[in-house]
Amino acid sequence: MAAQLITCLGIAFLAALIWTLFTLLRNYVVARRIGLPIVVSPITPLNPFWLICYRVFPSVLHLKRLPFGLGRWARCTYTSWTFDDKCALHDELGDLFSIVSSGSIEVVVADPTAAHDIYTRRKDFVKPSVIYGTTTCSRRILATNSWTDQLNVFGPSLITVEGDDWQRHRRLTAPSFNEKASSVVWAEALRQAHDMLKSWTLRGVHGTFDTVKDTETMTLHVLTHAASGVRYSFDQGVQQLPKGHSMSYKESLSVCLHNIIAFNIIPKQCLSSKFLPSRFRQLGQAVHEFQSYMAENLAQERSLGTGKRHGPANLMGALVQASEDTNMGPNGKISKLGLTDKEIFGNIFIYNLAGHETTANAISMSLVLLAAHPHLQEWLADEVQDILNASSTSAIWEYEKIFPQFRRSNPDPNLLEALKLCMGAYETQYETLRLYGSLPYVPKETGSYGQELSSQGQSYCLPPKTFINLNVQALHTKSQHWGSDALMWNPRRWIMPPDNGGLSPQRDRLISPQRGTFVPWADGPRNCPGQKFAQVEFVAAMATFFAKHRVTPVLREGQSLEDAQRMLIGMVEGSNISYITLQMRQPRKVALRWELKP
Repeated sequence: MAAQLITCLGIAFLAALIWTLFTLLRNYVVARRIGLPIVVSPITPLNPFWLICYRVFPSVLHLKRLPFGLGRWARCTYTSWTFDDKCALHDELGDLFSIVSSGSIEVVVADPTAAHDIYTRRKDFVKPSVIYGTTTCSRRILATNSWTDQLNVFGPSLITVEGDDWQRHRRLTAPSFNEKASSVVWAEALRQAHDMLKSWTLRGVHGTFDTVKDTETMTLHVLTHAASGVRYSFDQGVQQLPKGHSMSYKESLSVCLHNIIAFNIIPKQCLSSKFLPSRFRQLGQAVHEFQSYMAENLAQERSLGTGKRHGPANLMGALVQASEDTNMGPNGKISKLGLTDKEIFGNIFIYNLAGHETTANAISMSLVLLAAHPHLQEWLADEVQDILNASSTSAIWEYEKIFPQFRRSNPDPNLLEALKLCMGAYETQYETLRLYGSLPYVPKETGSYGQELSSQGQSYCLPPKTFINLNVQALHTKSQHWGSDALMWNPRRWIMPPDNGGLSPQRDRLISPQRGTFVPWADGPRNCPGQKFAQVEFVAAMATFFAKHRVTPVLREGQSLEDAQRMLIGMVEGSNISYITLQMRQPRKVALRWELKP
């Protein structure tokens, strides 16, 4: 019996090996026709077993050190490889190269012109079905292991739909990100940042290890207020639960966001099963609570009626307004082109998911890096302080006084001091996003048809279902575009030097990078609609933090300031992709002390 079992297992293993070699050879032949340099990988990068293996046994990645290029495949087959490798592989192989395995052909792109072309041709280069699980019957089995199940947990959204549905979602959701809503984000970000700074300064010489945790709380509070009009204080949150609820709005949303991967493992409707561990049951409760909150907010917005939403702007109200206006077609005819309730819920959840960790990461990483580079911190603080010294009123803090008149190319001379505040913070944000953006790569695929892609004057024919890796990290770190110090964090690189016309330092402008070389919010028609929100929140936070305060690392016994600063830089450099976004692996390694400037 045992011998028969061993024989069966041996035959199964041999059959799997033969099939793997056959498909690898088949894909290699197809990839050769493309004409790009090839990295042959014995494993498929998105194979679930491999994803588990290298996380449980990270030492397997040491295979990348094998001589003669034998371990090159191990450099580019794990989730965080684009962040770790930067543009090193592209320096060896070129702007475009292929990774061939038994399960896929992947083309990695770091040519800015080709990248912009891919972003722009949204119908030719679509979301990968193996990741997003397009909802065709033939690919339904893939959808169980796709991001779609995670992202569509409350309904379809701008991120998860394609074709005509995407155009409809884009048309109806874009007006939500208007100046009125940006003003709400600005005011709430100022309030949350002020309260967070107060809590940090109260910790005195011991400092805080909770920079990442607290900035996540801050951005979550800003989002809940901007999305649904729900307001929390930074420290206390909600004091009394609304009737009929067992969780606060913030808590239910936070549980959903921090357990997003779980939706890929267990269907939403099964999360409340008593047979599941308590963590999953809590997630099921959070899903129910957040769904209930959104339904209540939706009913409240609809009860206001068209034309009566003159209170504080929020994204839910804007979505309802846009959908009602669309449903009421010309001549009073009713159409069905507006968003359904599920689509409104799906977009509200995506707003929170896309804007929570991404903005929090940019703020927390910037604070850590500014603490590690005191001269750059002083440069930013001086610009903020100049604003306060130049104005005897608080009008400079009003959103309407700064952002609507901010024009990079033609600033109003009366607002140059205000523009310096925006520019100093913008430069810090842009440089952090350049090196430590939340998404070091963007996945695409060629879909059901082959596509032509040009690079460096040569055209390549990419077969159907070719996986495309837009290597954002390489685009952001190539020395050809960013100089010999491309891997160094230096916000001042974004300052355009005075021209021959004799522009003074006060009239410095932000540089405009070559198209395709700086894409933290994507590019083309599918760029991030929340970019303005992220910029407004970041500027408000930086202005609050550095108006009167400074941040320094807390030194351990016997530690020098230079060692502490190197540890801070190492915290950021050691980041990896956790679930979906890039995050610091050891965010509590060094405490930060906040104090009033002398």
